[in-house]
Amino acid sequence: MARKGNFNLLGKYAWCIPSVADMFILLLLLLLGALIGNVISLIFVAAIGQEAGMEYATLISYPVMFIPPMIWASSVSHRNSINFKGLALDSANFAPHGGLICALMVMAATLAAGIVGDLSTSVLPAMPEWLENALKSMTMGNFWLNLLCVSIFAPFFEEWLCRGMVERGLLGRGVKPVWAIVISAFFFAVIHMNPWQAIPAFLLGCLFGYIYYKTGSLKLTMLMHFTNNTAALLLSRIDSLKDAENWMEVLGPGYWYCFAASVLLIALVLVAFSRIPLKRPAGGFEVVQPLFGE
Repeated sequence: MARKGNFNLLGKYAWCIPSVADMFILLLLLLLGALIGNVISLIFVAAIGQEAGMEYATLISYPVMFIPPMIWASSVSHRNSINFKGLALDSANFAPHGGLICALMVMAATLAAGIVGDLSTSVLPAMPEWLENALKSMTMGNFWLNLLCVSIFAPFFEEWLCRGMVERGLLGRGVKPVWAIVISAFFFAVIHMNPWQAIPAFLLGCLFGYIYYKTGSLKLTMLMHFTNNTAALLLSRIDSLKDAENWMEVLGPGYWYCFAASVLLIALVLVAFSRIPLKRPAGGFEVVQPLFGE
């Protein structure tokens, strides 16, 4: 059973517990993957034409970006699995609430955090037109392609990297939880590469990180990420909302009532999760035994 677990989708990374230095390796490999993905996309566009190719370019380049760090992490994990214990990327430390209640709570908290996070971006200057057009292309093109990239690929790959690798690695190496959460959230912000996305990403990353620390559940943070991205995708399809810059613009004076209610909701959810007992100081992660001994 242990050997089989070493080759399932998330289980095979359990023995890769990156150090702080390894975070830079992951980032460099991510950049390498982005370069490879862009080259493949350009070749694809040249082969089938710009109009059709651009619609599929992100769908190709985005998952390719994560292949180099995933290969590296898998290799490290496979080597360590022979003699060392690991930490599962995905556990289920949900007591006393249960998985369903936890899922409903974090979905509500994620939507509330989106409203709260708008305040942070409202102080920024107007987004450059080229960036605005690039972001709109991820939500205003073919709906099913956008859904696959924004709501499936992004939650899976980004949570694997930022929570599964970075945060779990730091916690497993003895870094204090608050710093592990903040650093993983900062990593999450950096990969978005612009302040208009990075600031909300950092705030959401702190929320995701705390939930991951308490539950050890990567599926739960993927659900949170899915909720945030899918809400943005669906709202962008509503004619009356698609040109709005933020919730403050949509809700007007009523935004502040929603803001206060959202802060209260997030606080209540955090209190509920604070009552989940940890399996160990490193967090709610299951320990995975080595395959062939200590």
